[in-house]
Amino acid sequence: MREHIDEPVAEAVIRWRTAEQGGRRSGPPTAPVYMATAVFAPGDAHISVLIEQLDEREDGSRTCKVDFLVRELARHVLVPGARMLVMEGPRVVAEAEVLVVRAG
Repeated sequence: MREHIDEPVAEAVIRWRTAEQGGRRSGPPTAPVYMATAVFAPGDAHISVLIEQLDEREDGSRTCKVDFLVRELARHVLVPGARMLVMEGPRVVAEAEVLVVRAG
């Protein structure tokens, strides 16, 4: 298990779905670095994503560091404002909006 994302490729705001909305029954992940799959648009390839929470915002969303196991797979769509779905198997458990993209 990873403890930190040292050089994230981006930061994003993530809104975790509730269990009633089809999200995780246990709520947002508690692991230091959560690993899942992500898609930027329905039908796109699934990309392995790494997420580390930075803080919780007043509206319940969370600011997070984001990275990918293979960054090149996300480069073409990774821009500020891009929307990403976080998946656990076929289920969407969260939606994210990219805030900042870093070089690297």
